Amino acid sequence: MTDLTPYLPQLAVAWTAYFIATASPGPAILAIIATSVSRGRQAGVALALGVLTGSYIWAILTASGLSALIRTYGEAIIVLKIVGGCYLLYLAWNAWRSACRSDESHRARMIAMPALSLRRQYLKGLGIHLTNPKAIFAWIMLTSLGMPPGAPGGVMATFIAGCMIIGVCVFLGFALVFSLGPVHRAYLKSRRAIEGVMAAFFAFAGFKLLTTRL
Repeated sequence: MTDLTPYLPQLAVAWTAYFIATASPGPAILAIIATSVSRGRQAGVALALGVLTGSYIWAILTASGLSALIRTYGEAIIVLKIVGGCYLLYLAWNAWRSACRSDESHRARMIAMPALSLRRQYLKGLGIHLTNPKAIFAWIMLTSLGMPPGAPGGVMATFIAGCMIIGVCVFLGFALVFSLGPVHRAYLKSRRAIEGVMAAFFAFAGFKLLTTRL
């Protein structure tokens, strides 16, 4: 059994960095908040679980030597960057259209439009994270913090397990808090402003992803 004691300081730094990264506002967090306040707890949790799954897919791939693959197949990252940027612009367009609707029109549309199934909410969250190449490089950075050269495999497993616990607390925490009744009522009062800000953020993130050299 691996003695983790010598590696705990580095693991603590890496876990702290992961917590800051996941709790900071970004496309995934904003999507979880918007879904939770507009569609309720189950939808928000389903989307959050999709984001978590995407995060740990990148974690496992990184632990399996993804950085070497990136150096070999850099073109794939460019394709992923374009897909991710376009997806964020699509989310921005949907948020902007919703922000432009009056409250009466929005309520009528919400009643007439069937809600996305939990499965589709899950896939939406998965898509948000899997099409974000920044997540790959974040995991490479985090892995370098938590996995010193020559460390046994048990250290990597412990690091990913710790990140999983933190991710569950952060992503599901946002979904649960923002699905509460008072938060939902506050959202309805300022819906158009919130969705306008979300549209601007998604558009900014999409354009930045498309134009920034990774």
